[in-house]
Amino acid sequence: MRALAILTVKNEAAFLLEWLAHHRAVGFTDFLVFSNDCSDGTDALLDRLQALGALTHIRNPGPWREGPQWAALKAADKHPLMRAADWVLVLDIDEFVNIHAGDGTLAALLAARPQATAIALTWRLFGNAGVVDFIDAPVSAQFTRAAPPGMTWPWRASLIKTLFRNDGAYRKLGVHRPRAPDPDRIAQTVWVDGSGRALPEAYRSGRLFTPLGENPWQLVQLNHYALGAMQSYVLKCDRGRANRDASTFDLSYWVERNFCDVEDRSMSRYAAATAAGLAQLRADAEIDRLHRAGVAWRHERFARLMAEEPFRALFGRLMLTPPSQPLPPALAARMQALGLAAAARKPRA
Repeated sequence: MRALAILTVKNEAAFLLEWLAHHRAVGFTDFLVFSNDCSDGTDALLDRLQALGALTHIRNPGPWREGPQWAALKAADKHPLMRAADWVLVLDIDEFVNIHAGDGTLAALLAARPQATAIALTWRLFGNAGVVDFIDAPVSAQFTRAAPPGMTWPWRASLIKTLFRNDGAYRKLGVHRPRAPDPDRIAQTVWVDGSGRALPEAYRSGRLFTPLGENPWQLVQLNHYALGAMQSYVLKCDRGRANRDASTFDLSYWVERNFCDVEDRSMSRYAAATAAGLAQLRADAEIDRLHRAGVAWRHERFARLMAEEPFRALFGRLMLTPPSQPLPPALAARMQALGLAAAARKPRA
């Protein structure tokens, strides 16, 4: 079985090796990585990884009409790795597949629901938990406080990424789910959530999140380390978003994701395999040098940003802002009702 992970990155050299080592341990066999106008040596690191056969790297320079990630996905649609893949998943550098089924591998997950052709991997939001400084240590070990199951607001807590069988039922990639369903094949698709439950037929052609209020993580979850350390978040704001080049992050993004209610150390099952894979990668002197250069770049860039008042003010506000609290059920239901009412008022295309 060939399982392809597709990734788009900018200035992520400090995090790339952990992400790669983890997903190799999970069972992904191929990696198609696009780099967007990097300043920290991420592109050079990817070139070296490609030379060693660890992944395939494509430079994705701007400008981009629809944003760098959409440009990358359009290129990925036509890539030979896409045609060769049995299963495909589009990921971001802060997303880690965390499989609870069997031995924690893709093979175990697929064996648990062999009828599935699309598995909706629901985010589990991991909060910052008061970590101020960026350090060169595994993200998955540093951040272990997460959102509780069953949280119904914000709705982004139920957003998905889709692991799907590359059988021709969909003709285009999307950020969260495959697009352009083939009308002759779409009726045969079987969508399940991360607990293995069948999802309604509407998921065959739409839907970006799993049903609210349920626990969709019994077989697999997608650990979403969207915030990281406060210093790293400032750099994230400086970088901008991958799918909307002109858009920036702010405190609202932070508040909607900084949930630290529940300890979740389930990623520790991968710790030994990821550490071994990371050591193997860094045994190459050039990879190790480029990784360390990426770490140094982050420290230097943060110091420069602290000379600018807007970034310095943001850093201060992050330290002032406590972790977010899930809304009580009545208030969460009120927000859901407002959202449904707004959707009902929108004109149909």
